[in-house]
Amino acid sequence: MTKRTSRDPLLQPYQLKHLTLKNRIMTTAHEPAYTEDGLPKERYRAYHEERARGGVGMVMTAGSAVVSRDSPAAFGNILAWKDEVTPWMAKLAEACHAHGCAVMIQLTHLGWRTRWDVGDWLPAVAPGPAREPAHRAFPKVMEDWDIARIIEDYADAAERMQAAGLDGIELEAYGHLMDAFWSRQLNALDGPYGGSDLDSRMKFSLDVLQAIRDRVGPEFIVGLRYTADDLVEGSISEAEGIEIGRRLKATGQVDFLNVIRGRVDTEPRLTDVIPVQGMTSAPHLDFAGKIRAEVGLPTFHAARIPDVATARHAVAEGKLDMVGMTRAHIADPHIVAKIMAGQEDRIRPCVGATYCLDRIYQAGGALCIHNASTGRELEQPHVIEKAATPRKVVVIGAGPGGLEAARVAAERGHAVTVLEAADQPGGQIRLLAQSQRRSEMIGIIDWRMAQCEELGVAFHFNTFAETDEVLALSPDLVVLATGGLPQVEVLPGGGLALSPWEVISGEAKPSGRVLVYDEAGDHAGVQAAELLAKAGAEVELMNPERGISPEVLGMNFVPYMRALQAHDVTFTVGRRLAALERAGNGLKAVIGTDYSTATYEALFDAVVINAGTLPMDDLYFELKPLSRNLGEVSQAVLVAARGYPFPQRAPDAAFDLVRIGDAVASRNIHAAIYEALRLMRLS
Repeated sequence: MTKRTSRDPLLQPYQLKHLTLKNRIMTTAHEPAYTEDGLPKERYRAYHEERARGGVGMVMTAGSAVVSRDSPAAFGNILAWKDEVTPWMAKLAEACHAHGCAVMIQLTHLGWRTRWDVGDWLPAVAPGPAREPAHRAFPKVMEDWDIARIIEDYADAAERMQAAGLDGIELEAYGHLMDAFWSRQLNALDGPYGGSDLDSRMKFSLDVLQAIRDRVGPEFIVGLRYTADDLVEGSISEAEGIEIGRRLKATGQVDFLNVIRGRVDTEPRLTDVIPVQGMTSAPHLDFAGKIRAEVGLPTFHAARIPDVATARHAVAEGKLDMVGMTRAHIADPHIVAKIMAGQEDRIRPCVGATYCLDRIYQAGGALCIHNASTGRELEQPHVIEKAATPRKVVVIGAGPGGLEAARVAAERGHAVTVLEAADQPGGQIRLLAQSQRRSEMIGIIDWRMAQCEELGVAFHFNTFAETDEVLALSPDLVVLATGGLPQVEVLPGGGLALSPWEVISGEAKPSGRVLVYDEAGDHAGVQAAELLAKAGAEVELMNPERGISPEVLGMNFVPYMRALQAHDVTFTVGRRLAALERAGNGLKAVIGTDYSTATYEALFDAVVINAGTLPMDDLYFELKPLSRNLGEVSQAVLVAARGYPFPQRAPDAAFDLVRIGDAVASRNIHAAIYEALRLMRLS
């Protein structure tokens, strides 16, 4: 029987020089920050190999690998200046090649986008003295010997990657050193590497390309990821970006362009380049298509292309030759395999939460908000194995943790029943998704419900579970995922305050002068403040720490800040709400500080207190003495991801018992899902 050839534009092969890419989907360069000693060891390799196994045509590793000692890692970067990098990259390339996936690496010198007080404590260097706001280093203006040394470093790094068996390299000219030379605003040098003419400002990048070609020869693939318009007045305009592209093509040394629009030197600019949920999808796709048409080089692009339909459109309409679905593959590494199997509806959606990137920029490893296997491929594989003995599992609560527990248990072959007090699933996610900007978060719930229904999980909504009801189901394992309730009585008079949930749900609509006291510092407080401000309230957002909403990481905070500033919200830091009491129709707040004994009083029409949640754990403590394990979980087994996690303390009892997520302690969505995954994988 002849195998039919797919007509899907995304599944067509692409010829890049001598290299045949098996399809049009790639993961673009990004740094998951999984390095060890600056090297891409087992965890790093397993992460990229999983995307290769899932069918992607090419992985572009690193984001970026740094070529020089005076470009120290800003966020877990690979140290491409080390000779030891070569064997590790060779292992990564071999692993991905075994799945028919091409492998490249992005190389860079970070220039001004790093710090001097890390690595070897060498000064940051740049072609001008401007300080990058994001990393706050004042760079040394480069001398001739700095330029010569760094050009050589680029060539050395490229040679190492060729020796490792990679298919090619990509140079980064996007917020780093190379495009700083191009920028009239950032390049303060005189000729031959600076000045008013583009020839001089491009000389550094052309010298780097020549040095690399002299080392690796004409056949090794060399591309460039570049900002063709950095959207900064007096820097790199669209017209200049197109001209740069044309000149790069004219050298004959550049095999492809990876197009970006914008600059990444502040959190707002970074977020415009890499949009988060609630922002426009694929905002720079048409621009990338224009660069492709104007320059004529093979063109790659990625910037919030979260779904297969958008990716397919990008290729079918000739806007791109290779489409990057990078965050989408952090959420689901098997996108291509599912497309090929006709199972697009089973793709785990990227919901734009950008927990992945925000963690990287806060010096943590990339994690997906709702795929806890990402970054943990070695101990928590993406494929769930069947259990040796099927069991009856009862899950109480259909929030993200409960649904993940139900999904994983059902994947393992267990018979699963879910009891949920509300009339629909979702828990806190359904609440937060009521805000239009965060509505995509409901995808976390919808995807799990679809998986559970396909796996035969039984759901009982409008069911407030009690001990007798649970025992009547004769469970072997009971999972309490009952979540928590917001606490406001954390200070004298706290019971007079509203919770963020009341505001977000629309149950409470306070007006006038409203204080949002944000002790937890997470999304709930700032989301309530945004809704109140948009409704016309005069809002003061107060935090006892030295910054606003510290648990809402950088890129996610940008849309909040834009909305809050647009409505003239007052931001108060370093102040602690000490007490509340009634004052006529309003409230009198006593406000202190952790830094001194000073206090003052202020009047508000309403106060909202965001202080996290307290576990809803009554049912757990009723069931605990009836369980085999008495509620105990072996931390050693859990962390090792081997064995059975529930010690048998009362072996004659009928069931094991565990609680997860906010039913244990107030945490976040990822914590609940990860806890469910690793417990149920062992159960």
